[in-house]
Amino acid sequence: MSRLKPDPVSADTVRGFYADILHFLRKRTDNASDAADMTQDVFTQWLDYRDQAKVEQPRAFLFQMARNLLRDHWRRQQVRHGVHGEIGSDSEPLADEHNEPLPAAQRLQRLEQLKDVLAELSPRRREALMLHRFEGLSQAQIAERMGISLSMVEKHIASALLHCKQRLQPAHGKEQPE
Repeated sequence: MSRLKPDPVSADTVRGFYADILHFLRKRTDNASDAADMTQDVFTQWLDYRDQAKVEQPRAFLFQMARNLLRDHWRRQQVRHGVHGEIGSDSEPLADEHNEPLPAAQRLQRLEQLKDVLAELSPRRREALMLHRFEGLSQAQIAERMGISLSMVEKHIASALLHCKQRLQPAHGKEQPE
């Protein structure tokens, strides 16, 4: 019966929020297309959000979603442009990778190892870890998305991190000269 209740946020209000959020994101990104995509993502998440009626300040809520997406965008940019952190400084982007294939091959091998270790986790632990580390969601957001308690999210993430550390540490030790 809750579907019969009118949405407390009018379409005109949402249009105003859309323009405000688009402007906010455009000022903070170097690409207008990325800003438009992120703005679209904010409203897609808003439409998927189950408890819209409980949100007392929808504008603040939407801006928080935009900030989260912007943070994720910046993290992805850092990963794309800064993966070489193990090889050199940020001022030498991927220089070693182009000149010497060994560091690039080692990095690919480590990524494969990580992929294998993540595959060993239970689906729920893997999901919690991926949402937290790679999508940047808070533990509370993960709990809501997965339909579990915050305490369970904490346990899943801690256990997954411990598993990864234990499984990847021996591989690290073999790479170091004795």
